[in-house]
This record gives sequence, structure tokens and C-alpha cells, in this order.
Amino acid sequence: MIVGNKKQKGWYLVFLAPGVLLFLFLVMVPIGESVIQSFYTWNGISISPMKFVGWDNYRALAKDQSFWNSLQNVGWFLIGGFVVLMPLSFILAIIINKSFRLKKFFKATYFLPVVLPTAAVGLMWVYMLFPESGVVPLFLKFFHISSPNFLGDPKWTAKSIVLVNEWIYAGLNMLIFSAGLVSIPESLYESARIDGASGWEQIKYITLPLMNAYFRIFSVLCVTGCIMEFNLVFVMTGGGPSHASEMPATLLYNEAFKYRNFGVGNAIGVFLLVSGVTLSLLTNKLLSRKED
Repeated sequence: MIVGNKKQKGWYLVFLAPGVLLFLFLVMVPIGESVIQSFYTWNGISISPMKFVGWDNYRALAKDQSFWNSLQNVGWFLIGGFVVLMPLSFILAIIINKSFRLKKFFKATYFLPVVLPTAAVGLMWVYMLFPESGVVPLFLKFFHISSPNFLGDPKWTAKSIVLVNEWIYAGLNMLIFSAGLVSIPESLYESARIDGASGWEQIKYITLPLMNAYFRIFSVLCVTGCIMEFNLVFVMTGGGPSHASEMPATLLYNEAFKYRNFGVGNAIGVFLLVSGVTLSLLTNKLLSRKED
């Protein structure tokens, strides 16, 4: 609700108008066009006519095993996010909030993978995981552990990329949790220590409840990030081998720009938009109810 006299309200509208217009033309209009084109078949050539096919693109998507494989891989990313990334980031946040030598060095080191280009990080891990000559297989071989083909075996490909993804984003989420830890008054911990609470009890009864808002931020970012994941998978495997590491976003890219099937590509885009918004709202609502 805009408050103030008519002159002030007029200026409010003047300053809001550019942002609203940019949002409409750069976000809402492309989304609307994608929704419309998802009901047509089109090869992306401007002189080629678009043919209305109704829900056929969505039906084809539902029958495509590659699409279901991509949703399964989204599930692996979500499991990795909540089982590996969240505890790891939280532990790192606790560590860097302690006072010790080289604290700034470790904080910068943990955060470094986030600022590096994803393409460079992905290629680096491709060579590190390369069979026989990669750093990781050689390390396992040193301990007489047989190394699988991390990026060539369909059983290991998606899981390997998930772990690389957690390595990249641990530093970013560490800073999010660190901001939450800093906001907790030290007097609460002092009172708990006086009452004889152990370190684990302080974390359980003080830290975790007061960090709920930051866990909610992590959850929303994790859910949307996993659904929209593209860069790392595209660089490391391109969705292969045999669609084993396919994600909805890489499937969209292949359908639209590789196979020139823009109708199905737009259908995948609409699915990503709806599922991303829906899961974000559900996650936020669920954690808000828990906080209340």
C-alpha cells in the first residue's frame, strides 16, 4: 500500500515504473511466450510455421524415460544437499566462528570454489576423476581400493557430480550459517554453561532453534538450485553416459538447441518454473510452521 499525498504517490509510481516495466518485458513476457509455445511444435526457424498440438508435448515428456531419469537425479541432488551439504556447511560455520590462528585463511579457502567459474571447476574435477590417471583414482589405488569409473559408469556418474556440487557450495552455505551463528547472543551460551549444559546441549537447545530462519534460507536455495542445476552437469558429462546424469535443464537444452524441438523444450521449461515455485513455497511454509 502506497502512503502519502497525491504528489508523493505520483513520484512513487514514476520511480517504480522502470523496474516494473523491465520485469514485465524481461521476465513475464518470456515466461508467457514459453507457456504458449509449449503447446506447439516448432523447430526454432523464424520462417517455419508453428503447429498447435495441445498437450502432446507434455504427454511426450511424461513418456520419455530420460525425463524420469532427470527427476531421479534431481532427487540425488536433494539428498546430497540435505544429507551432505547442510551438515558439512553447518560444521564449517561453527569452526570458522571460533577464534584461532589462520581463521581468515580457512574461511577464504572454504569459500574459494564458489567464486571460481563453474566450467573451470567442472573440468578440473573431470581430470581429477579420470580413470587410472586422475588424482582421486590414484589416491584410492594407493590404499589398495578399487576405483570405479566415476563419470563413465551410469551407477556412479550422478552421485559423483552431486559430491562435486557439495564441494563447490559448502563455502557459500557456510557463510549463510555463519551469519546466523553470529546473530545469537553470547549471553545465552554463558547462561547455559553456568547451568552445566554441555557443548552438544548448547547446540541442540540454543543454536539449532535460533537458526531456523537460516535453515529455511538454505532449504529454499537447495531445492531451487537442485531443480535448476545445469552448468556443472553440462560441463562434466553433458547428461551422459546414456542420460545417466541428465537433469531437466540439460534435457531442455538438448531438446531445444540440439534436436530443434522447441515445443518439448518449452514444456520442460514450464515444468521447471511450476515445480520450482511450488516446492519453494511448500518448503518455506513447512519450515515456517515448524518455527511457529
